[in-house]
Amino acid sequence: MQEKIIYGGWPNCTRLSNDEIELVIATDIGPRIVHVGFINKQNFLYLSPDDRGKTGGTDWRLYGGHRLWLAPETLTLSYHPDNSPVIHTVEDFAIKLSQSRENASGIVKEMDISLSPIKNLVTVVHRLINQGTDSIEVAPWGITAMAPGGLAIIPNEPYGEGNDYLLPARSLALWQYTKMNDPRWHWGDKYIRARQDPSFVSEQKIGLLNKQEWAAYYLNEELLIKHFEYNQQASYPDFGSNNEVYINGNFLEIESLGPLTIIPPGGTVEHTENWCLATGMLGEDDASIDEIILPLVDAFKNDPGR
Repeated sequence: MQEKIIYGGWPNCTRLSNDEIELVIATDIGPRIVHVGFINKQNFLYLSPDDRGKTGGTDWRLYGGHRLWLAPETLTLSYHPDNSPVIHTVEDFAIKLSQSRENASGIVKEMDISLSPIKNLVTVVHRLINQGTDSIEVAPWGITAMAPGGLAIIPNEPYGEGNDYLLPARSLALWQYTKMNDPRWHWGDKYIRARQDPSFVSEQKIGLLNKQEWAAYYLNEELLIKHFEYNQQASYPDFGSNNEVYINGNFLEIESLGPLTIIPPGGTVEHTENWCLATGMLGEDDASIDEIILPLVDAFKNDPGR
């Protein structure tokens, strides 16, 4: 079902819900998802206390929540303010959001957000439409700012050795400010883990080629799992990254990126994420992740429309 509500100080938000989970989407700004969680439970998304309820102006604001950006990151193209109302159409379990054309890029950003009426499944289609006069090479970039205090989980490639494994399995991108010995990172055998710890205010970031097509965030015995596509024929931004994790003292971002694409005038490119929620007590070892998360990932891959 859908209903109009006030949320976070924004008067014109849309709430989508089924019997299990709920979403809140802002329409006074955006496109932005500002809440996702089990009904009457925690919000998995971080919202900036300084930006709640604000609209208008020309300064870029963080806001938080889930947003759509252009990759690779540049001050000119990526930081286009989304401070104005979006055009939106609402159905019972879906909403389409369209932002005004960006002057610098000529791009129109859209999000199609749908919640299954009967299943624990959210689908977010990110769309870039080139309404400029020139072709532009960019990638759609879905960025989810997660609430503080949780743990991001990124799968490694399956282990292998010997003559069948002579070539590298995937890329890992590091930023100028990335410190691999920062205690928020845990480089495990099967999984990379990244902890958001408010006592560490410095920034950290990695990018990687995630062929396993999922990442998760664990917060207070609840999980949000994001599914996204890997295309082995495609080129990805940031040294071949289709998945990135950014951390600071306030929040952690789990980001997925579509392929770098030359979009001609009038052309369109899309990138889709699917989200599901789960509950469970996650331990500190890989076996706990194997037991709780992998069955959910396998169930989605075997039946995406489950």
